[in-house]
Amino acid sequence: MDKNIYYKVYGEGESIVFLNGMMMATNSWSPFIKDVTKDFKMITVDLLDQGKSDSFEGFYNIETQSDFLKRFLDEIQIERAHLVGMSYGGKVALTFASKYEYKVRSLILSNTASFTTNILREIGKGWGYAASTLDVDVFSSVVLPYMYSYKYYEKNYNYIKKMKKALSKTLNLEWYEKFIRGLQSMSDYNVHNRIKDIKVPTLIISSELDILMPVKYQYLIHREIENSKWIILKEVGHASMYEKPGEYISTVMEFLMEQTREKV
Repeated sequence: MDKNIYYKVYGEGESIVFLNGMMMATNSWSPFIKDVTKDFKMITVDLLDQGKSDSFEGFYNIETQSDFLKRFLDEIQIERAHLVGMSYGGKVALTFASKYEYKVRSLILSNTASFTTNILREIGKGWGYAASTLDVDVFSSVVLPYMYSYKYYEKNYNYIKKMKKALSKTLNLEWYEKFIRGLQSMSDYNVHNRIKDIKVPTLIISSELDILMPVKYQYLIHREIENSKWIILKEVGHASMYEKPGEYISTVMEFLMEQTREKV
């Protein structure tokens, strides 16, 4: 599979690879560069059909993405890395760790699950239909309320409207085809029976008010991965890294620094 992949590297030290959620790209992680690069090398990457990386015309799934990530890390000569995966990226990270654990220093799973639920498939169908209209008002009205807590959405509605305007510049047929393939890549996702064998240090981050990936599904991961750490961020929805960016990145970095101290 010869595909061009877009990525950015910042800083020096042990590598941390940040894996995007469905509607994210490398620049989504930019607010955290200063915090991360104090002690680590930060790598942000667009996987298949994400951001500026190549499209993948044809069927693929989360397993394909994890294999693609393996090839990418080999190509840039990263023997082992810490993985941070948000939502969709968490699914890729979890699948990768279950298959290539020898390449993982630690695992940080944010707002994600170990299998696709029936209700998430139904939500995905709704998102797909909304995307097919290429109408930013229809799409954002169907999708964005799942992303944020009620309080954040109401308080930051002017920001939400700016986001809609920015989205309007990207909604075209090529974007739609990528988006649909991304949704479909999760339809058969289920690694729950494999994750009990993961032994690397693992942090699981939940959001108290996440209606897309409810807390229960991070608990199921925590229950299976021995000695994993589980934290629930209060009063935030699915997009916790946007609602409380300071608390989010502090949680991530404290865990990573713990791993570093334990090696000394």
